Amino acid sequence: MQLYDIFVKPVDRTIEGVIKADDMASLRLEAEEYVITNEVSRSMENFLGAYTDYQGANGVWISGFFGSGKSHLLKMLALLLENQEIDGQSALEYFLLKVEHNAMLKGDLSRAAHIPSRSILFNIDQKADTISKKEIDAVLAVFVKVFNEMRGYYGKFGYVAHFESDLDKRGEYDAFKAAYQDVAGKDWSVGREEVMLEKSNIAKAYAQISGTSVESNKNVIDAYREEYKMSIEDFAEEVNAYIQRQEAGFRLNFFVDEIGQYIADNVKLMTNLQTIAESLATKCNGQSWVIVTAQEEMDSVLGGMSKQQTSDFSKIQDRFKTRMKLTSQNVDEVIQKRLLKKNTTGESYCQDLYGKEKNNFGTLFDFTDGATKYRGFRDEQDFVNGYPFIPYQFPLFQQAIEALSLHNAFEGQHRSVGERSMLGVFQQVAIDISQQNVGELATFDRMYKGLHAALKAQMQRSILLAEKHLDSDFAKRVLKALFLVKYVKGFNATPRNLRVLLQERFDQDVAVLRKEVEEALALLEQQTYIQRNGETYEYLTEDEKDIEQEIKSTNIDSGDTSKALEELLFTMMDRKIRYDVTKQDYPFTKKLDDKIIGREYELTVHFISPFSENVNNIDLLKGYSLGRPELMIVMSANARFIQDLRYYKQTEKYIRINHSTTQRESVRGILGNKGIQNTERFKKIQAQAYELISQARFLVSGEEAEIAGTDPKTRIVKGCNELVSRTYPNLRMLKTSYSENEIRKYLDLSKGSMFGGDDLSLGEAEQEILGFVQSNKNAGTRITLKSIEEHFSKKPYGWYLAAMQCLVAQLVGRGKIEASADSNILEDADLERALKNTYGFGNIILSPQEVVSPPKIRWLKDFYRNFFDRPATANEAKALGAETRDSLREMLAELRELAAQKMQYPFLDTLAQPIQTLSELTGKDYAYYFNELPSREDELLNMKEDLLDPVRRFMSGSNREIYDDVRQFMQMQQSNFAAVGEGKLAELQAILTAPNSFKGNQMRDAKRLMDSLKSEVETQLKAQKDEALRKISDLQGRMQAMQEYGELDASQQTEIEQSFSYVTEQIKRQNLISGVRDQAAQYETHGYSDLLTKISIWTKPTPEDKPIEYVSQRQLDLRFERPYLADEADVEAYLAALKEAMLKAIAENKRIRY
Repeated sequence: MQLYDIFVKPVDRTIEGVIKADDMASLRLEAEEYVITNEVSRSMENFLGAYTDYQGANGVWISGFFGSGKSHLLKMLALLLENQEIDGQSALEYFLLKVEHNAMLKGDLSRAAHIPSRSILFNIDQKADTISKKEIDAVLAVFVKVFNEMRGYYGKFGYVAHFESDLDKRGEYDAFKAAYQDVAGKDWSVGREEVMLEKSNIAKAYAQISGTSVESNKNVIDAYREEYKMSIEDFAEEVNAYIQRQEAGFRLNFFVDEIGQYIADNVKLMTNLQTIAESLATKCNGQSWVIVTAQEEMDSVLGGMSKQQTSDFSKIQDRFKTRMKLTSQNVDEVIQKRLLKKNTTGESYCQDLYGKEKNNFGTLFDFTDGATKYRGFRDEQDFVNGYPFIPYQFPLFQQAIEALSLHNAFEGQHRSVGERSMLGVFQQVAIDISQQNVGELATFDRMYKGLHAALKAQMQRSILLAEKHLDSDFAKRVLKALFLVKYVKGFNATPRNLRVLLQERFDQDVAVLRKEVEEALALLEQQTYIQRNGETYEYLTEDEKDIEQEIKSTNIDSGDTSKALEELLFTMMDRKIRYDVTKQDYPFTKKLDDKIIGREYELTVHFISPFSENVNNIDLLKGYSLGRPELMIVMSANARFIQDLRYYKQTEKYIRINHSTTQRESVRGILGNKGIQNTERFKKIQAQAYELISQARFLVSGEEAEIAGTDPKTRIVKGCNELVSRTYPNLRMLKTSYSENEIRKYLDLSKGSMFGGDDLSLGEAEQEILGFVQSNKNAGTRITLKSIEEHFSKKPYGWYLAAMQCLVAQLVGRGKIEASADSNILEDADLERALKNTYGFGNIILSPQEVVSPPKIRWLKDFYRNFFDRPATANEAKALGAETRDSLREMLAELRELAAQKMQYPFLDTLAQPIQTLSELTGKDYAYYFNELPSREDELLNMKEDLLDPVRRFMSGSNREIYDDVRQFMQMQQSNFAAVGEGKLAELQAILTAPNSFKGNQMRDAKRLMDSLKSEVETQLKAQKDEALRKISDLQGRMQAMQEYGELDASQQTEIEQSFSYVTEQIKRQNLISGVRDQAAQYETHGYSDLLTKISIWTKPTPEDKPIEYVSQRQLDLRFERPYLADEADVEAYLAALKEAMLKAIAENKRIRY
């Protein structure tokens, strides 16, 4: 049974692939064929609900991709709302038949169709043929034009339509047209096309109907032209006026096709549309709707504008609240119902076919290799509905035509699909295979035929050339399929996926078809119809083909590919080889196909690439690497890898040369895409390289190494570790890991060791270094740290620097070798710094350490115990010498700290000589303490016994406390010593300042003298206090006996008594004899007088009375010139002066105390 026979309707019947808004010739067929899908049904319910129950929004936005049926839907809505009669049947009747099972939608359709209305349906781009988009009101101009045409007026020139409208309002329009016919001899519909040439006839016709002269009307049409203006508000008012002249409830609706393409991203046009819809809503109160179509949803259109612009369109979003979106699912359903609906026999055949083949669908139709996933057949009914097409073909073809349109592939102003829609293309394919038997499939390449007439010639020139020059029909089919998916994002055109696109029958052998695809691809690539990028292929346009041929002809040096290969391979490695056992890093020589890259080192990593002529001769390569410290990584031969890498470099060079010089925009775009593709190509080449390394063979020093795993980087790391272990067998001598930070630890490691000089305690690594130093010493060769580094970093050792530093430190610490610089032996911190300073390794000389005899060691240990009063911890000579030096330094620091206190303890000045002596001893190397120190043994021990020990005992014992007490007593009682004898004081001072005051019983004598002096001072102090207190008491008694005191109140008397109490307490607390005297005299002179004055004030409070002031005789203004009295005359003169002063004071209201 042929495919033609399985469909309900003939697939070759006339079906308009593209619905045109202004085409009224096929209305019946369009109405009959229209399919109300589930998606359209839901959208119509939403729209009709809003239309019949107006809530303020009068706009409808219909969106859908190319060929989705949005224009068809728009036209059907225009017919339905006007309920236009089509061949004797109303539009409503056509639609009711399509929704028999949807009672709600039937009711909505009936209500909407019974609202009286007129539909103005137009394609805005076609109607705007003479209107520039640059005009501010371009959209308005089109609306005015179609509105005028609907009313029978001239749409091309608004002022002419305005003239006609005015005549119509006066009831003179028909008369004018008849008069014009008489005057001009032609119909007015013809004459208004040449309105500027017909001004005379217009004037005559108008004069005839108005009863005025021709002369007065000769400029009537010019006046309309000059005065004509039409704002959006004017337009809305005219529309409303028209509506009001119609029957009650009448609506005038504008159906605008392709508004989205017309507006594009033009902000002014969008604003124009917004204002028109808003004004019509306001003026007409829901009796004028604007229904538009666009390829994108409104949010997408507005989202393409800037944030500021989008915010300006919130009103248009509110105005066009009703949204009707047509998806690919809708198109699938339309195609299946209009074109592919099966008859009973066809359904039966398809059901049998489904049962037989359903288990093979995954193998036959699933895309792999990272391509976008498309759904398969859901179930048997889905298969029946769609056969002979496969589910992926609907969305993939939609993506293909959208992508081709975006790349300007189609003819036409808006780069649309042209004269074909998806329905039309699928019908063409169905017709082409209709004579084939059931079981055949519609292949994707057949879709090309339905598009080629609308495609630009330059886009399909490669196909046209292939049609003429290629003998392989199958290769042509592959080329067409590649063309269709060229710009589809997410579709990887690999041989596997192309096989799916070209599957013609269910029983077709997949493997054979795959091979045919690969052979066709090879042919097309060879002849530059297509290009390959890794495993994916791409159709080439004419410009791309020319560029592709030029790229393939571009000459590149072998060095260019080598450089790229080097980048590919050596970026899989770190800059150095890390040996996992010791964590040591080794530099290595880079080698590629027997050519050294960069600096040379002992180890080598050598890649043998597919470019090498010896890549397949493994025995030759084994012989070449025999005995060499080299890891050879042998990749397998791979012509594809060589071809891809060469093409990558050719493309890179071609783009570099031509990108800045080319002038054509299209070529610059191709070069930009080539650059992007080349970046992706390099990633795929990199993946190829990884794959080659994962399967490569590894040779180490002529022997093949079994390297497990498939990850290329891991395999290389394992191979490098194998290279290190075989090249450096003596690495095993390093039993632990070493760090530069551990040098100090190894320098001190042997201190206190029980091994001493026993060579058996040394490890293998230490013995190797010691043996190297000793053998070179015996041969008279100078050995430095640099010599150690150079020798032990190479075969067969391969030791790392930190290991050598720590091993040398340990040998020095154990007394096996010594290091020196400028003839000075380095130890401790100096040696540690030298070991860390690699730049100075050449100046650090190593030599076997001098052997110290056991008697010398025993002597130094005895001396150490006697001098430091503790045993030494070290047993080995060098460590013992170092310990001695450290202890001397500690003692020197202690003595210096004591000597710093000589201002408090003058006798500590005697430490100057011991400090000098110890300073001389601390700067020596360890050998000095065995060879030279014995000669100074008596001197040092005597110094310790006679001076150091007594001083240290004194400073740490009770005598120091006595000394501190005596010194403090003398400082605090210095003022009181004048009242006691000077003998004891001088004796005590002599003891404190004596240079040997720390010896003998001097502190006992000092304490005795201090106690005696303290007793004498206390006795004198008590006597002075008693005398002072007696005087204060006398003064207090005299005051209490005064008459005035008795006149004081209790609080005043209390204040007086507190003054006496205070001074009494002050005298009692005073510790200085002179202080007691001064305090008593001061109170008697000033304090007591002040109290008397205060009593005088309290007892004589009258303001006019001058208060009495009490003064002592010492405060009188006594004028007597002689400093002494020598005779009676002097006495008389002094008494006269004293009398005069006293009387003067009394006259000044003062009282004199005596």
